Amino acid sequence: MQKKILIATSNKGKLVEIQAVMSDLPVQWYCLADFPPMPEVVEDGATFEANAEKKALHYAGHADMWTLADDSGLVVDALGGEPGVQSARYAQTGDDLDNNRKLISELSGVPQADRSARFVCCMVLARPGEVLVRAKGTIEGQIIDQPRGENGFGYDPHFWVPELKATTAELPPEHKNRISHRGKALQAIILDLQKAVSNYC
Repeated sequence: MQKKILIATSNKGKLVEIQAVMSDLPVQWYCLADFPPMPEVVEDGATFEANAEKKALHYAGHADMWTLADDSGLVVDALGGEPGVQSARYAQTGDDLDNNRKLISELSGVPQADRSARFVCCMVLARPGEVLVRAKGTIEGQIIDQPRGENGFGYDPHFWVPELKATTAELPPEHKNRISHRGKALQAIILDLQKAVSNYC
């Protein structure tokens, strides 16, 4: 019997990444678009961990099913950790291009050597009223002015990984899924998720 799990996102790029990593699990995946509109969660947590937990519990309760939620974003050292938990709303429009324009503008005049940054992903699996599993993943890099690559989404075209000599938008999806912050969080959570699903079955 397949377990049904809701992925608490309407972001198609994020949904594809998660499904690709979790494809071997005996799980029937759903996303928010598969349900009638539910009340949106207010992501007002001060940390990625707090927002991920809040989302997982919120949608698990409304959908009455297990829910996998994450909160992720970009942390730039030269900007004091911004955009951080505001990554998706950094430019207030929710548009990737606007967010990237603001990011590059804020870094104007900052030398490349001082543009260290990391993507952070915190992931939580919950059932109604109870958190079951937590995980976290990060990937280190730098921010570059000129976008490179057509893959990925969000800040990927500006996130340069020195050891790979590429942005995360230049990586093939299967490679990015292995080394990305979300990929690492998924790999960290997958064993616990397998156990939880096996116990359910």
